[in-house]
Amino acid sequence: MDAADLSDSGTPMTIASFASPMSASAVAMVDAPARLHLGFLDPSASLGRRFASLGLVINGMSTQVSVSASECDAIEVPADCGNEVRERLARHLAALRTETGMLAPLHVVLHRSPPAHAGFGSGTQLALALGRAFSACHRLDLETRRIAALLARGGRSGVGIAGFDRGGLLLDGGPGVEGATPPLLARMAFPQAWRVLLVLDEQRDGLHGAEERVAMERLAPFPRELAAELCHQVLMRVLPGAMESDFEPFAEGVSTLQRLIGDYFAPAQGGSMYTSPAVERVLEWIRPRYCAGIGQSSWGPTGFAILPTAARAAEIIAAARAAGVVDPALRLVVVAGRNHGAQLDDRPSSPWGGCGSA
Repeated sequence: MDAADLSDSGTPMTIASFASPMSASAVAMVDAPARLHLGFLDPSASLGRRFASLGLVINGMSTQVSVSASECDAIEVPADCGNEVRERLARHLAALRTETGMLAPLHVVLHRSPPAHAGFGSGTQLALALGRAFSACHRLDLETRRIAALLARGGRSGVGIAGFDRGGLLLDGGPGVEGATPPLLARMAFPQAWRVLLVLDEQRDGLHGAEERVAMERLAPFPRELAAELCHQVLMRVLPGAMESDFEPFAEGVSTLQRLIGDYFAPAQGGSMYTSPAVERVLEWIRPRYCAGIGQSSWGPTGFAILPTAARAAEIIAAARAAGVVDPALRLVVVAGRNHGAQLDDRPSSPWGGCGSA
C-alpha cells in the first residue's frame, strides 16, 4: 500500500475519507431515461468479440430516484412495484455502502419507473439512478461505468450505460476482456421530428433472470454471414440515415436488423420474433402499409414502430384501431428520442420526519 493510501493515524483510507460531509437537508433526485434495445450484431462472437448492441434512448419512460439523509433507513417504492424492486434497491444500496464506506441512514424513494422486464432497460436505469443519487448525496464522484460494474450492470449490452450518460442513438462494441463494460463506438442525435410508437402488453413479461440465461445458452451459433449482414445494415443504412435525417434507409435498416436477429431468438420466444402475439398483430399490420422501423426491444414484450413524424404516428394509431387490430389490453404510446442522458437535481429539501414518513 502506498503512503498516500494511509491516513495520518496509519489506518487505510476509503472513498469516505475524501468525501465532504453529507448535508442533513440535501436531497439528490435523478431522472434516468429508458432505452430501446434494437438488436445485437454478433451474439456468437464469430470474430472473437460477442454481442455489440444498437440502442435508442427515449423520452417518456424515465426512472426517478431520490436519496436524502434520514434518521433511519427507509426505501419507498410505488405500490405496483412490489417487493422485488424494493429488495433490489436494498442490495444496490448495500453494495454502494460497502464500496464507499458511507454508512449514514438514508431515505430512498423510487418515484416512478417503466414496466419491469418489458424491454426498457429498467434494471440498469434503476441501479445507475440510485448510484448517481447516492454519489451526489455524499458529494462523491463515482463515474457511471464504475457504478455499473459495482452493481453488476452492462454484462452484455453497454447502450443503457452510455444512454444514461449521453442519450441518443448508440452503438457499442460488446463486452471487453473479462466482461469489461462494452465501449461506445458511435453516438449521434436522434432526429427531433422522428417519433417512436410503443406497443405495450403489460400482461406479459419478457425473459429475464435465470430463464434468460438458459435461453441464451440453448440458442444455436449465430452464422458469421448473418453477423456481417447486420453490421452492414447498421454501418451503411441505420447510422448514416440517422445522421442525415434520411428516414427510409434508417427504417429499412432497423427492420432488417430486427427481422434477422428476431428470427434467431424466435425459438426462445415460442417461434416468433415477438413475445406478445397481440403486439405482433399490430406491428405486422403496420409493416406492409407504412414505412417504419419495426421490431421488439430486447426480449419484449414491448414492440415499436419508428416513424418520420408525430402526425404519421397519430394516423397509424387511428387506422390500426379502425382496422380492429389493437387488442384492448394493449397500450399505445408515442414518444420522441432523448438526446441527453440522466438529469441530476441536487438541492436542499425540507427535513424528513423519520422512518415511514412520506
